[in-house]
Amino acid sequence: MIALVNIKNSRTNLEHDQKKESEIASNRKVIHLRVYRKNPKQGKSSHFDKFEVPVQRWTTVLDALLHAKGYLDNSIAIRYSCRMASCGSCGMKINGIPRLACYTKVSEIDENIITCEPLPNFPIIRDLVTDFSDFFEHHRAMEPFIHNPNADIVDKNSLTEFIQSPKDVERYLQSSYCIKCGLCYSACPSVGTDTKFPGPQALAQAYRYFADNRDDATQSRLDIVDTKHGIWRCHFAGSCSVVCPKGVDPALGIQLLRGHLVSFSKNDKKLAESRTRSLGKI
Repeated sequence: MIALVNIKNSRTNLEHDQKKESEIASNRKVIHLRVYRKNPKQGKSSHFDKFEVPVQRWTTVLDALLHAKGYLDNSIAIRYSCRMASCGSCGMKINGIPRLACYTKVSEIDENIITCEPLPNFPIIRDLVTDFSDFFEHHRAMEPFIHNPNADIVDKNSLTEFIQSPKDVERYLQSSYCIKCGLCYSACPSVGTDTKFPGPQALAQAYRYFADNRDDATQSRLDIVDTKHGIWRCHFAGSCSVVCPKGVDPALGIQLLRGHLVSFSKNDKKLAESRTRSLGKI
């Protein structure tokens, strides 16, 4: 009975949200789009340009930006690729909140003016495009790959595979959904005060490989993050998990990793068994 009530309430809430979006969209045929403009190479001060963009119920913020770029001002600099919240390229601050432009519908924003700005904590290349060099360097520093001698390909005619149970996969599956969009990095207050701090994305990935029972570099992974600019610089604001579009919950991964560092959590990971299969002559 309780399950049926919960399902009914969920349907009611969904219908209410869809109705609200439709009402907002029907009342707005045109939105005012404010786009942050800056070109550091020209040395000019930053400013906002304002555009009137036609919208439909399904129009996303990225659609609105591309309309402005295609028909009103083709000098707008914006980064995007997949348009389906998989690549993470179109991250930006939309009305003060880090979001993916392709994943944010105009009808979800209950305001007539939509302001698009570059992500904080990233150097600006031009307009809405930011430099991810430091972000990816922090990611690489976590050694985001499996450490296991059995995973090395020695014989091209054989294939080594690891045996994992569903429970083994569940330990790291949530953290593996990261698309490296940088939203958590931009929302983190610790990143804004310490450029050497790896950030929530990198630390969450450190936990992802720490929890993977195919990986045998347990201690070395803890040593990487156990520094004065490492995991202890996180003050658990939690904003990283709030803005994550894929539900990775970096704050949870960081706290779980901390638990192992202070020996609060028991490391009961058993390395996955491997087996080699012959592929025969090719």
